[in-house]
Amino acid sequence: MSNQAPNHARVIPLRPSAGRRGTTRPADRPPTPREPLWRDLVGDVLRRERQAQERTLKDVADTARISMPYLSEVERGRKEASSEVLAAAARALGLSLGDLLARAQGELVRLTSRTSRTTQTSHAGSTATTSSYNGLCLAA
Repeated sequence: MSNQAPNHARVIPLRPSAGRRGTTRPADRPPTPREPLWRDLVGDVLRRERQAQERTLKDVADTARISMPYLSEVERGRKEASSEVLAAAARALGLSLGDLLARAQGELVRLTSRTSRTTQTSHAGSTATTSSYNGLCLAA
């Protein structure tokens, strides 16, 4: 027989659950929509372009000289790719890095303008500010 106490794991949630105290929101307010992640937008653009060209993941990865599993994770938004990897993947698809980023920026504008319109109409009594800036800004 052992004199050791049982080993119980303590679980600390990363996100509070909806039913926890202090995390509920008033019933009249809809949840605040999340802005899309840049890696998701870039991955979506890469995947759509690859599929539009009817090319396989292996073909594009080989042409770009990056591993197929890594390119797959970039396309699914699971990895934050370096500018070198993005440029190589874009070149393999016949795009420049600027073309890739411009398409991702277009998606960001499209998605966030739809989100901001929804937010503006749902908060009719409050003042909402929107930016008319239509440029691309990347920060390290």
